[in-house]
Amino acid sequence: MKPTSVITRVDVPAREGRAVRVGAGDLIRVSTPEGAQVGDLFAFVSADAAEHLSAAHTRGHVDRLFPHVREQFVTTRRRPVLTLVEDTSPGRHDMLIPACDPARYRNLGHHGEHASCAENLVTALRGLDIEITTVPQPVNLFMDISPNAGGDLEWRSSPAAPGAAVSFRAELDCVVVVSACPQDLVGINGHEPGPLVIEVHRTDSHER
Repeated sequence: MKPTSVITRVDVPAREGRAVRVGAGDLIRVSTPEGAQVGDLFAFVSADAAEHLSAAHTRGHVDRLFPHVREQFVTTRRRPVLTLVEDTSPGRHDMLIPACDPARYRNLGHHGEHASCAENLVTALRGLDIEITTVPQPVNLFMDISPNAGGDLEWRSSPAAPGAAVSFRAELDCVVVVSACPQDLVGINGHEPGPLVIEVHRTDSHER
């Protein structure tokens, strides 16, 4: 199933988030133009934003820490919402770590304002007149977090090369949000946070 055209391209500036509406059957491609940039991915069902992609339910669905290509991410109601269809990165992604928020940066010793993925999500959704009361745990694209032999989590810099991308097929009409993670106190984003790109493609088999 190959895309016929890009129907939406959204540039996500470093430290910011963007939301796009997608239809069932659309392909969503998220890329890191400069490499090594983590992207917090969220998806909310269009008919009811209370139903959203759940990292916890997905782990139980696929019996691993992250789906393989051709496997699905599921919602809080255990319905498939996205299918992983392609990954040109080294395949290091995370579904253990919550979105960064103001409290996280205070705990890391930062004083004053600091962008966060939690706030980016809320702001991006408000742009589409969607309000949420709880920030779901995201799918952290290009983020290299691994447990070591002792069970401790190791936070590594993203190994994604410039231009690396992950593509998904939407299984439900939904709103997809991507935050270019602003984390600069823990070394997950290479030298410093960078931009991401979202592309939405119409596929040959998708007719509305």
